[in-house]
Formats: sequence, C-alpha cells, structure tokens
Amino acid sequence: MSSRAGSSNPEYVNARVRSRRGALFDDDDYRKMLRMGPAEIARYLEESPAYEEEINALGSRFSGVDLIEYALNRSLADDFNDILDWCQGRLYDLVARYLRQFDAWNVKTVLRGLYADADRETVDVDLIRAGEFDERRLTRLLDAATIEDVVEVLSDTIFGDPLEAAYEEYEETGVLVPLENAVDRAYYGRLSTQDLRGEALVEYREFLEAEIDFRNAINALRLARSGADIDPAEYFIDGGTLFSAADLRGLVGSPDELADRIRESRYGEELSTPLSTLDEGTSLIAFERAMEASLLEYADSLGRIHPVSVTPVVSYILAKQREVENIRAIARGKEAGLSEDEIEDELVIL
Repeated sequence: MSSRAGSSNPEYVNARVRSRRGALFDDDDYRKMLRMGPAEIARYLEESPAYEEEINALGSRFSGVDLIEYALNRSLADDFNDILDWCQGRLYDLVARYLRQFDAWNVKTVLRGLYADADRETVDVDLIRAGEFDERRLTRLLDAATIEDVVEVLSDTIFGDPLEAAYEEYEETGVLVPLENAVDRAYYGRLSTQDLRGEALVEYREFLEAEIDFRNAINALRLARSGADIDPAEYFIDGGTLFSAADLRGLVGSPDELADRIRESRYGEELSTPLSTLDEGTSLIAFERAMEASLLEYADSLGRIHPVSVTPVVSYILAKQREVENIRAIARGKEAGLSEDEIEDELVIL
C-alpha cells in the first residue's frame, strides 16, 4: 500500500462508509442467528447485500461453518479494499496504516497454526486478506514448515527484525508470547501518532492512544489474574497515555489498584461498565468483550465530533470487524454444541 496522490477526500469516503454502516447487522440480528444452525446462518447471510455475492460464489465449494468462514473473511477484505480504493492523499495513508493490523493478524494466525500443528487449510480459512501483504507473501507464509521459516519469510517486512530478536526467547521458553508481542509492537510502532496535526487528526490520535491503552490494560489484567512471574514490560506497547512500562510492573501485582487507575483516567466514563463486570468477579473474557464495545463507542463518539475526518472510517472498520467476529463466534459455537447463553457471552454487543 503506497501513498496515493491527490488531495484528501474524507467527505466522499465518509458518505460511502455511512451507506455501508447502515447495512451492518444489529444486535437483534445476532440474537436471531443464535437460534439458527450453520446452514440457516449461511442462508441468512445470503439474504444480506453484504454477503450475498460471497455466499453464492463459495456455495458450490463449501458448506456449513466453512462456507460462513470463507464468506466472512472475503467480505471483510473486499470491504476494506473498496475503502482504500475510494481514499486519496493523506486519508489513504492513514487508512492504509491502520489496515496493516490484518498483516499482524495473519502473521500471528500462521504462527499459532504452526505451533498447534494445524493443517494448511485450517490456517488459510482464518487469514484476512485486507492488509499490505499480497497473495504471494501469504502463500509463502502458509507454505512455511517451521516458525523459523516464518521469521525468514518476513525478514524484509516491518515484522522481520522484531521477530528475529524475539525468536531466541521463543526457543528458550517454548511459548509464542515473545513472538506475538513482537508482531503487535511492530504494528503499533507504525501507528505512531506524533505526525498528526489539526483538530480532526488530534481526535484520531486520541482514538489510537485509547486503543493502545485498552490493549495494555487487557494485557496487564491477564498477567494479574495469571499470577505468572513475567515482566509486564514484555507485554507493554508504546504509544498510549495511561501507563508506562514501569507503572505496569507495580500495578500487575495489585489488580484493584490497576482497576482504580483505569477508573480515574480519561476513560473512566467509557469503561465504567467493563470495570463493573470485573468487580463482579466475572471472567476476564467478559471484561475484554466489554472493553471492545467501549472502544467501538469511543470511536463512534469521536466520529460524530469530526464527521469529515479519518475517524468515522476507522469507526466503520471496527464495526465491520465486530460484525464478522460475532457471526464467526455464533457459527463456531453452534458447531461446537455450545448453548445460546454460552455463545452470547462471546459476542460484542453494544
């Protein structure tokens, strides 16, 4: 994704995005799907303009959950590539930079697949072709026989040096955490907000800082609950405002103080619901889902403040991801025989 010439065109892009935003499923749609089997969910998707083309194109090759998985990922990639096609100038650069998260997703998916000895097709179905990597690069990743091969395939990308540095620790510990953290840090490092100027871009910078703060908070709470003897600095992502690496070292040992720090921050209002779920002793998964919902609402609120900026585009990207992840969770939950309540706990519902 190279820079695209021309003046920025947020008015045009946001008008197109608003149209697609209006076609997204709502919470009632998810609750309807909770009462369906995979074949019924596929038919329900076929009736939606967002997925009709994908379901029809893939229906002769796949069925059930596989059909749903492939259709969801193809729709997501097509949607975001459309947005990039609409964007020009500075807006294109900002959106392309944000969409590189799918390169990070794909790298971690391949690493996890090799670690779990999953077959190639299982890994392929989870890839989302919406980042900077072309099909040749993704094919090379899928063909990699070892994790060391993955590191080599990525040597000329933003993930190359961080993965190479983390590989020795992976060999020593036998766990993927060092490699996954290297991928996340490489991605967020390229989301640097220091070059953003103007009121609308300052608002976007606030959103990116919030995303990093939320990620650091979740990682810190995972560590606090695990009781593992791991240096929190290994999980820390630069670019937020809520914590420093030194802060996390002290707070991980005291989950109550950690929650108080979040509650007293600028995110206190947005995160009041997630923090209450944590106080009630529910699982960390429930807290993470509530955090994701809060980030969506935060992005929406910034988009309303500056409707002619990059923020509404990013808000839509998050909302589309939420839709795909919710439908995937329902389909997989149904296939696994989970109850409706168990599946609903996995959904991000506003």
